[in-house]
Amino acid sequence: MKMRNYILVLAAVLVAMAACTNDKGVVDFKSDHKTINIGASGGVEKVHISSSDEWVVSVAPQQEGENEGAPNPWITVSPANGRGSVTCDFIIDSALTTKPRSAVVRIQNIATNVEQRITINQEGYTYNLEVDDSDVEVKKYAEYGKRYFDVTVKTNFDFEVEIPQSAQHWVSREPASKLSEAYQLNLNRGVRPREVKVRFNWKINNSAEVRLADIKFVPKSSIDIERNDVLSIMQEAAEPIIPETRSGDSLALLNIANTMQCWNPYDTSVSMDSWGGITLWEERMPGCKPEWVGRVKRVEIFLCNSYEGLPYEVRYLTAAEEIYIFSNENSMLKSINLGEDILELKNLKRLTVGAFGLSSLPRNFAMPNLEYLDLGSNNFQRIPDVINPTNLPKLRALVMNAEQRHAVSDLSNTVYSVEALGGLIEEEKFPERLLKWGLDTLVLSVNYLHGSLPSFEDDPEVPKWTEAEVIAADTLPMALVGTPKVMPTTKTFRINHNRLSGELPQWLLMHPALDWWVPFSLIFPQEGRYSDGTKAGFSNEPSSLVDYYKNWYPNKKLANTVEEEIPEEDGIITK
Repeated sequence: MKMRNYILVLAAVLVAMAACTNDKGVVDFKSDHKTINIGASGGVEKVHISSSDEWVVSVAPQQEGENEGAPNPWITVSPANGRGSVTCDFIIDSALTTKPRSAVVRIQNIATNVEQRITINQEGYTYNLEVDDSDVEVKKYAEYGKRYFDVTVKTNFDFEVEIPQSAQHWVSREPASKLSEAYQLNLNRGVRPREVKVRFNWKINNSAEVRLADIKFVPKSSIDIERNDVLSIMQEAAEPIIPETRSGDSLALLNIANTMQCWNPYDTSVSMDSWGGITLWEERMPGCKPEWVGRVKRVEIFLCNSYEGLPYEVRYLTAAEEIYIFSNENSMLKSINLGEDILELKNLKRLTVGAFGLSSLPRNFAMPNLEYLDLGSNNFQRIPDVINPTNLPKLRALVMNAEQRHAVSDLSNTVYSVEALGGLIEEEKFPERLLKWGLDTLVLSVNYLHGSLPSFEDDPEVPKWTEAEVIAADTLPMALVGTPKVMPTTKTFRINHNRLSGELPQWLLMHPALDWWVPFSLIFPQEGRYSDGTKAGFSNEPSSLVDYYKNWYPNKKLANTVEEEIPEEDGIITK
């Protein structure tokens, strides 16, 4: 009896266990998700799978559209198979388009073929443009090469930068061609947002007003944009300079020295009267006006590192008669325009900007009272057309010597391009217009001027020496009559060490001031070859000044332009 009961109980237990096993295979196989909704950026969703058997995950092929039946590679499940209960990562890639998409992930029980399905719905991207810092403040001043800022733009559409016209004179976008790949927008992965840097350049604020600009990013194609940030730029105002005042002059000089990165800035702990290279107006000085007393009359600026034209503050030095600027760092490598601010100085009589890296002048260059202009040791390819009697009616002296970027003797055999030479090399012939001007001083030495000097024999614009003029001057020879009257009042004329060739014209060989021009040092010597192979040098250069010139001017005492050595005294030789 007992044995029978045991058998019945055991059978019931076995039946129950079998029933539980079959039931568990169905009931325990499940996931905690039926649907996953995710944004366009994608991400990772945790899905818990409960099972007592082995299972495998598969992503159903695309069910509609032109890619129907193709796989859905934008979903990855890890792990993709297993046994028992496991939490899987559903890794969903970012969207590629603006359209939503969906897919079905199947989880199959290998033992029973029972499936759990999870539908994944992903939104498409909307068109957006986000700026990491949409409010930017810039200083009124920074050194050259540091006047810029970068903003990071996250976007999924190509755009143009729209700068309001009112701000285009002081803010601009750096061309992408000048920047690295980090500044190139690459949309090679559909409409997934990409980060790109945009660089903006700004200029010094020379006004007492705050500058404001709202920069827009305009799509290149017609699209609906959900978000489009505007970049707001604010630039601080400059410290106001009071014009026509001594304090205005001093502040202008401080700013000029700062902007030009002068090696020896002014000492602000002492009065402007003690600053080096500055001459102030005093009552006793000729031409001084009462309102100019104490203001800047003359300023010298040496040794700087500027990449731009003269700073705008120079316009405030309205009482100045002379400005002398010389020696800019690496000037031979620079191509600078003088700038227009200097044109505001109506009282300026003498201007020197030498070894500065100038290669051009402003188009409206005109200074009615300028008498002396020295642009030597710069990088001019040609003499600017704006240097003429109309723009400079009072000019008496022009100096444009040593304009060479590189010293090349033989221009027919050089590695340098024309743009790298300077030296007035773009002048097609000798600048005749300067000889007709009638300047007191003309210095064009050490350049690449070529060709022959003009004879002016048949030029109706050039007068001839008359018999009356010769008789009126007791030293002039009658042989001078009929010779072109070129530069009759010129006291200094220098054209040595160019690439000039051909014959010396008669007007030069017989010029009344030739002995004062020191021709064997400052006119006749030429050097090297021009680009066409022509050897420099004049074919009729006289052997000595005395031998031929004295024959024309027997009544004239030749200028003593050679310094004679004085005998040695006490071991010291003086001249």
